[in-house]
This record gives sequence, structure tokens and C-alpha cells, in this order.
Amino acid sequence: MASATDAPQTQKQVLNRLRRAQGQLNAVIRAIEGGAGCRDVVIQLAAVSSALDKAGFQIIATAMRTCVAGPADESDPMTVEELEKLFLTLT
Repeated sequence: MASATDAPQTQKQVLNRLRRAQGQLNAVIRAIEGGAGCRDVVIQLAAVSSALDKAGFQIIATAMRTCVAGPADESDPMTVEELEKLFLTLT
């Protein structure tokens, strides 16, 4: 099966999103430890969730483009059903 982020640019973008989510999650932890209010914590959690969703969607979009162009690894191609299932796990 092809890598989740075959293109170097896609890999860089996904890693940036994940690092941003990691930083936001650390901010949530610090906010809770510091006794922050509910509103601040929930806003930070929403930002983490959004960053993770965007990274996931980008990975799936890359896989879809790869499948349309032809599977890079003929021994283990991803089916349309598998792509659909992956997509639906993010929604």
C-alpha cells in the first residue's frame, strides 16, 4: 500500500498540522492544570480537533489522488470501499 503521505510536500503539511495540534493539546493540558475556565479549555479542544481532522482529510485526499492515478503498490491496492471507510471514520 502506498504511504499515507507519498509526496514530500504533503508529508510536510501533514506533519505541520500534527505539530500544531500537539502544541494546542499541550496548551489544553496546561490550561486545565492551571485552572482555566471551561470556555478556554473547550475552545482549545476544538482547535486540536480541527487540526487533527484537517491532517486526516489531507492524508485521505492524497490516498484518493494516488488511487485515481493508479496504485503505487499493485500488491496491496486500496479499494474505493476502504477509502470510503477511512473518510467516514473522520466524520
